[in-house]
Formats: sequence, structure tokens, C-alpha cells
Amino acid sequence: MSLHKLGLVELHKKFTAGEVTAAEIARAYFLRISQVEPKVKAFVTQTKDAANQQAEDLDQRLKVWRKTHPLTGMPLAVKDNICTDGVPTTCSSRMLQNFVPPYDATVVSKLRSQGYILVGKTNLDEFAMGSSTENSAFGPSRNPWDLHCVPGGSSGGSAAAVAAEECAAALGSDTGGSIRQPAAFCGVVGVKPTYGRVSRYGLVAFASSLDQIGPIARNVSDAAFLLQAIAGHDPMDSTSVDRPVPDYMKALQKRDLKNVRVGVPVEFFTEGLDPEVEGAVRDAINELKYLGAEVKDIRLPRTDAAVAVYYVIATAEASSNLARFDGVKFGFRAKETKDLLELYMKTRQEGFGPEVKRRIMLGTYVLSAGYYDAYYGKAQAVRTLVCQDFDAAFKEVDLIVTPATPTPAFKLGEKSEDPLQMYLSDIFTISVNLAGVPAIALPCGFSKAGLPIGLQLIGRAFEEDTMLRAAHAYEQSTAWYRQKPSVR
Repeated sequence: MSLHKLGLVELHKKFTAGEVTAAEIARAYFLRISQVEPKVKAFVTQTKDAANQQAEDLDQRLKVWRKTHPLTGMPLAVKDNICTDGVPTTCSSRMLQNFVPPYDATVVSKLRSQGYILVGKTNLDEFAMGSSTENSAFGPSRNPWDLHCVPGGSSGGSAAAVAAEECAAALGSDTGGSIRQPAAFCGVVGVKPTYGRVSRYGLVAFASSLDQIGPIARNVSDAAFLLQAIAGHDPMDSTSVDRPVPDYMKALQKRDLKNVRVGVPVEFFTEGLDPEVEGAVRDAINELKYLGAEVKDIRLPRTDAAVAVYYVIATAEASSNLARFDGVKFGFRAKETKDLLELYMKTRQEGFGPEVKRRIMLGTYVLSAGYYDAYYGKAQAVRTLVCQDFDAAFKEVDLIVTPATPTPAFKLGEKSEDPLQMYLSDIFTISVNLAGVPAIALPCGFSKAGLPIGLQLIGRAFEEDTMLRAAHAYEQSTAWYRQKPSVR
């Protein structure tokens, strides 16, 4: 079997056993990238030379002592809004096109300490603002299942790279569904951890109260394996929570769901949900019952307000966070300006794309004098009510199951002229970020057109182990995750 077809856990076992070298792994993956990347376009930057050199150095060291860390020699990709020392971090924006960070994000430092191999930085919607990866300044990525379709966003490059087997797993970031929605579109597994479980230090901020880094992988065990490596308290991140990290791989060992209570929110099965998606998710719910779960209907009554609340809070925080890109400190700088004000204006006009400008304007408006209380203040109040809905639900159940997206992947360009329809692509994922709880998206079927359909499981705060256990039990009782796209 070609090495690029092995999952992260399988590949780690072969490497640890000495059946394959780091150099062989690197060569296999860069061969795969050379074959499919011209079609998929998942990467902004590839790091072939550095990766091959690192792999050779690892092999030399391991000749003396072959004790490895879990991610030693493993070929991973990193979303291009996560800082990597000495490797460009562009956020898929002209504003940061030539920016090379002088430090690693904490998650990257953790991976580097284990000896991972970085194969490249993946494409995204500019500054993580979008649901299709069409907002990238470097062009869109494509869905490996259908190259005419979007891979989702904003972590579309990471999801496409994993689905096309261009890396063993990848890191993404999730502000309103940006890991789970592309994972669902590309038929892979994506995890948004609890807010505060994984350090955000070194993640270029979009909306600081919503952003979270998480893994995208081919199956649940690979996602748990990578999450274990990046989770934990970080004093460099003031929002990081200091509490023990469970053994996620151990949690996967229990294959039934006896004594697990699963809630089905009626608000998620309404008008606008594609019938094929609803059918696949209903079948998945029946499978959870077969595995022993107790399933009951629940209510999340403020679900219909989540999209509006999210786009007030997220744009307000984006307006604040992106104010640092002014052409003075770092990044793109407009030329031939007569004064400081013109420098600011031309830099932002030329450096930011249309979607980023739209969100900055929306955010600035809701924070402005006379509108702050009416919009931002009210949105924060309703966010509290959304959190209370989840708190009440989790007194009745251990997990919540929903569709990950309202439809399968849509065609490139289909929604680019209608921002509201694009925003509704994340309607089932947004409330999770508002509440700060963990969630996972995994395959649960395919449409008649052959596109993946995603299931979402939502857990209590800091109980990723229960969520992963249920996801793994479902995954192993079905065969959806075994199906692969035929991109060549």
C-alpha cells in the first residue's frame, strides 16, 4: 500500500516499528502532492526542501535511539493563519503576502517538539472570513470529490488536503464552523475543541471570543491523536484554561453507547435542510440508537437568532482585530501616499479583499456611537441566552446530534454573489462557537451526486472524550469514512 493512503495512527505505528523511514514518508507525500495539487490547489506554500532535510535528520538521530514521540516523522499541514517560524503566514491575503513570522504558534511549537514534518501551509478564505475558500487572494481550493465544487471554508485548504491524501492530517481554525463545515463537505473528520482547550497564541485573530484551533483528519482516531498533541494550558494565551486533558485515545476503546443520552434539537430539522442531508442524519441517529444510546428530542429555542448574533459579534471583533493592519507596523504598505491618513486608506483598500472589507464595515458600524447598545450590546445579551439553552439541554443529555451543514458542497461561484446565502452555510455550526462547547463533524452518507454528507456531535464543555467516543463508535459501525475521492 502507498504510504499516503495510511491514516495518521497507522503511519505512526509503522514508523515506530521501524518499517518505514521519515525520508520515505516525506517522499511519498510530496509525490502525492505533485500528482493532485495542480487540481485541488489546497496549499498556499509547500515546504518540500525543509521537510526532506528534516526527515533525513530524524532518520539519522533515530539510528542511535528509536524512541519517538507520537507525531515524530508525521507529515502534517497547517492552515495559513497559524504562525510558523521562518515559513510565510499569509492568511491568504495580499496584506500579509510576504509576512514571515519570527515565532511559532503554541500549537506549532508543540508539534515541532514532537518532531512533526510540515509539508505546507494550506489555503483559506482571507483572514478566515468565508465558507467556501473562494475569498482567498490566491484563488480557490477545490473539493477532491468534485473539482467543480467548493471544499468549504474557511479551512477549506486543510480539509481538501486531508481528503486528497496530501497530508496525514492538518490543523484548521474554527470561528463559526470553519473546521466542521469543510470537513463535512470533503468527507473527513473535523474537531472544534472547547474554547480554551487549545491555545490560540500565534493564531492570527479574526474574532477572539470565538476562534479555536482544532484538527482535521481522515478518521476519528486520527483526530483524537492530533488533538491530544495540541491540547492543554498555555500561559501565553489568557483565554487558555488550566485543567487536565483526558486520554482521548483511551476514550475510543469503548465501542458501545450504553448510558449515553443523545439529544436531537427539533430546531435543526426545519425548512432549508436538504432532504438528502436530513435522510442521512436521521439514519445516523438510528445507528446511534442501535449502538445503545438513549435518543430524545430537545429544544434549543434561540437557534434562529444564532446567525444574526454571530455576524454582529464576529464582525465587531474583526473590525477591532484587523485595525492593526495599517501599513505602518508590518505587512502590505501602499506606495505614493501624501500623508498618514491616505497611507491607512490606500493600504486597506488595496490590501484587503471584498469580504474582509464588508465585515470590517459591518463591525465598525455595530460598534459605532449610537448603535453599540442597539446591536453589539443586544447581540451579547442574546449570546448569553444561547449559552443558557445549551446549559439547559446538557442537563437532560450528554451529547447533541445535528446535521453539520444544510446541504452538501455547492458549486464554485454558486453563492459568491449572495453573501447572505453564503453566511447560512454555517447555520448549524455557529451556535456551538457562541456557546464555546466542543463539536465534531464526520461523514454519515453521500448525496445522489456523490458528495459527502456530514454529521455533527456536540458535547459538554471540556468533555471532548465523550464526544470522540460516540463519534468513533458511530464511525466504526459504518463504512462512510472508508470511501475516498477518486481525484488523480
